[in-house]
Amino acid sequence: MQRHALLVTALATVLGACVRTPPGRPGVDPVRPAREVRQERDERAVAEEAERGGAREGSADAASTRVRAGSSDEEALRARGLVIPVAGVPPERIPDTFHAARSGARVHRATDILAPRGTPVLSADDGRVLRVSRNRFGGLVVYATDPDGRFVYYYAHLDRHADGIAEGTKLAKGDVIGYVGTTGNAPKDTPHLHFQVMRRERDKGYWEGTPLDARPFLVESGSPR
Repeated sequence: MQRHALLVTALATVLGACVRTPPGRPGVDPVRPAREVRQERDERAVAEEAERGGAREGSADAASTRVRAGSSDEEALRARGLVIPVAGVPPERIPDTFHAARSGARVHRATDILAPRGTPVLSADDGRVLRVSRNRFGGLVVYATDPDGRFVYYYAHLDRHADGIAEGTKLAKGDVIGYVGTTGNAPKDTPHLHFQVMRRERDKGYWEGTPLDARPFLVESGSPR
């Protein structure tokens, strides 16, 4: 009972701070192409929305996130056979945080998986790395995609990235991509992985996809390869 109460308290703390965020740049390049400048400007705009906590209930964006994955998305995700992206965590220990209410009538739109600091974070799917970076809210993060480029997987609050992980790295389920931590805006006493699945949208940046509830598809415990 005491352990359950501590878990509930930890989750409440996490949900008070954790938000979806766009990628960031770890430093400033002296000379950068115009395309990168435009991308960074777009990312900042998304970051401002993320800092406010996501979409408001009743808005078109919030409405889309309250709905479960559409039949085609559900079939595709089920076919992918995602593994739980934190080593040693069984399905019954994954809380339902996607629809969690937030201040200002907002919703969370991601899955938080609590684990001890330093626990290996695993690739939930085969595919490749889109970006390895650091940003204000997610801290150390990894963006990856499936082999078809249909979904984007976002892993945030890492304690550190795994050696050898870089943009373009090919991934197999269970590959270690980082380690559970509290970087970014995560509570410093509550290490966890902020995991999000997004449907990649045409004519939008990969970080601007439609969030989908990953929890129903995380049914297999992951082990590091």
